[in-house]
Amino acid sequence: MPTTTPALSLPSAGAPFEAIALERRDLRDDDILIDIAYAGICHSDIHTGRDEWGPAHYPLTPGHEIAGTVAAVGSAVTRHKVGDRVGVGCLVDSCGGCEPCKDGQEMFCTKPSVGTYNSQGYDGEWTAGGYARQVVVSERFALSIPDELGLDVAAPLLCAGITTYSPLKRWGAGPGKQVAVVGVGGLGHMGVKIAAAMGADVTSMSRSDAKAQEAAEMGASHHIATSDAAAMKAARRSFDLILNTVSADLPMDDYLRLLKPNGVLCNVGLPMQPYSVFPFGLIGGNKVLTGSQIGGIAETQEMLDFCARHGLAATIELVDASDPADVDAAWDRVTAGDVRYRCVIDTATIPEG
Repeated sequence: MPTTTPALSLPSAGAPFEAIALERRDLRDDDILIDIAYAGICHSDIHTGRDEWGPAHYPLTPGHEIAGTVAAVGSAVTRHKVGDRVGVGCLVDSCGGCEPCKDGQEMFCTKPSVGTYNSQGYDGEWTAGGYARQVVVSERFALSIPDELGLDVAAPLLCAGITTYSPLKRWGAGPGKQVAVVGVGGLGHMGVKIAAAMGADVTSMSRSDAKAQEAAEMGASHHIATSDAAAMKAARRSFDLILNTVSADLPMDDYLRLLKPNGVLCNVGLPMQPYSVFPFGLIGGNKVLTGSQIGGIAETQEMLDFCARHGLAATIELVDASDPADVDAAWDRVTAGDVRYRCVIDTATIPEG
């Protein structure tokens, strides 16, 4: 029979969190059972839980930034053993046979892929995420967390880390490249750290200079306050790559002007309204306006290993979940941009439901 684990659940959109006993499936041959130690709070959790991206499936247990240790393994498991330090990101299944899956881009599986929560699995059951003490996943979707990374600061890497690493790598961030990161928040602070570790000359960008010193400590060599019209004008034609991490309706034409010819503006934030772009801003400089999702399993492992080698980790605030209302409050702080820089739930504090 399925086992149960303490978890936090939303009974409906806008409702507060409740402590519940969440059912997890019995181990299949290729499954592992993970004792979750920490679960990062991603803004995607909030958008989903509050029906901001369309109706979610309730009751809902969010969380796709999961770090813990293997507690049990199925009979056919070969990649992980009991006691291993592992993480789970945004995906828990894909067909494994389509062209994207074979290319290591499981997130684009044509079946399609199965998300860690609010997603219907191939067995017809709805997935439940990491705001819980345990989770069961196929070993294919469990990442190895290097010993150099604390589980608490590694958890956000499973989403925020790969979401920024993948486009920075794809678009050539490295020595001799001028890279700007728009937004110094849950995503952006990792973008600054990773781009700097790749060897790029990094400029952080946010509405004011309030985070300039912190961004410098993360590896930024320069900072631009986007509310300063003179500073924005002075920075025109400066960057090879701009990584936009904010979920706001920014004036894209203003940011395209900051690119050198053949430069790239890549968006990983998800605003609620469409962008407006004057086509000449693209054509006039052979510029690229693009987006990026997460990364496949192999690339996510590559990112974790990269962060371990370079001593990179998320900057976090731990959240005690013994009172579920404190997780509601953390969501409000994330929405208000009042977090330095990623909230992480100590899942051991989740009460019995």
